[in-house]
Amino acid sequence: MSRFEYAPAPESRAIVDIKSSYGLFINGAFTEATDGKPFKTISPASEEVLAEVSEAGPADVDRAVRAARKAFDKVWGPMAGRDRAKYLFRIARLIQERARELAVLESLDNGKPIRESRDVDIPLVAAHFFYYAGWADKLEYAGAGENPQPLGVAGQVIPWNFPLLMLAWKIAPALAAGNTVVLKPAETTPLTALMFAEICQQADLPPGVVNIVTGAGRTGQALVEHPDVDKVAFTGSTAVGRAIAKSVAGTNKKVTLELGGKAANIVFEDAPIDQTIEGIVNGIFFNQGHVCCAGSRLLVQESVYDEVLARLKRRMGSLRVGDPLDKNTDIGAINSPAQLAKIRELSQVGEDEGAERWSPECELPPQGYWFPPTVFTGVSQAHRIAREEIFGPVLSVLTFRTPAEAVEKANNTPFGLSAGVWTDKGSRILWMANQLRAGVVWANTFNRFDPTSPFGGYKESGYGREGGRHGLEAYLAH
Repeated sequence: MSRFEYAPAPESRAIVDIKSSYGLFINGAFTEATDGKPFKTISPASEEVLAEVSEAGPADVDRAVRAARKAFDKVWGPMAGRDRAKYLFRIARLIQERARELAVLESLDNGKPIRESRDVDIPLVAAHFFYYAGWADKLEYAGAGENPQPLGVAGQVIPWNFPLLMLAWKIAPALAAGNTVVLKPAETTPLTALMFAEICQQADLPPGVVNIVTGAGRTGQALVEHPDVDKVAFTGSTAVGRAIAKSVAGTNKKVTLELGGKAANIVFEDAPIDQTIEGIVNGIFFNQGHVCCAGSRLLVQESVYDEVLARLKRRMGSLRVGDPLDKNTDIGAINSPAQLAKIRELSQVGEDEGAERWSPECELPPQGYWFPPTVFTGVSQAHRIAREEIFGPVLSVLTFRTPAEAVEKANNTPFGLSAGVWTDKGSRILWMANQLRAGVVWANTFNRFDPTSPFGGYKESGYGREGGRHGLEAYLAH
């Protein structure tokens, strides 16, 4: 298939005013760190330094937690739900007003295409704040009893793949339930969280209700282990999630963990093929495959395997890899050199174990961190690429003959975050959904999110739910 040539259509960077350095956001104001070394945040598409960011040490984390506790005790906890809702509505509207600015900054700092941050991430961020604003004065209907109460101070640690969206998933329900928060963004993508701090100032949010502490693992550990944190919420790797679960064991802290995945995307012979191909591409190449629920294992019924693979390769040949700020770009930059090295390592393992690797002809930019869209065929369930989370634009293809075999292969994983089913039969969709051990099962779509719908996993994909009434309940005392 010949690919249409498009003239470059870059989004202007001029709308974003990136400061040369950023402090921590504690008690409603930006402040310098007292016991951490500053670090640089780098644009993965160009390797340019965007800003210098403060690292919060244990003393800084303690300051933030004390500010959050004071705000909870004096202001936010006693505040009527309808008044908390006003602040959340105000934040949601400010996010909408600054949507273009936030989208450009997200793409610069994260590497994802501007059309994803503009059309998916930022609208969903605003939607989550609008949704939970509506819940703030209706907590008795959330399923947590007749008189549900907030937990107190929430310590929240989020990943780099959806920086602002993960912030919204964490902060919006916590504030609606009456909690105050201390949030640590990922060290490679702190800038939109710091812009969100400015939005909190614009919204006149009472000091201490939201605190943002930047840094790496040491900062997150200090936050999770702080004795005055009542609730820990973490999204990230299974290894770190396991360490967090151990560190809070024996304490009174409530915990929700949303961890890794190795989702099966299952295609039956009666699936609508054109729609399915788009769903496969969206399932694994959206956000460069930096998605915990990515459909990284494609299970195709043998009778349509050749057709699906041929069409998939043709569609992959039309994907554009390049400048995240270009509106034509489909696949942006890999977030960091460490993540790129992991993707390369596991892809090489796939070849070494005998799977066949294919990528379309793809000219990668000379600067930045890049990896072409890749598909592996001849994959067995024993291959590491079929078992380990690659967290990149790499798809493993397996086959099956019967629905029972599809279920067995799909469930043959330590993870259980999501799955997809493609078929024309509604009865088969319902049967598969009941059989699959996954927190979210999509039918004839993939990576579809809504603030009203709960999200979370089984097994090594974590526990607890985010989104919907279930996500609100996680921040309420029964």
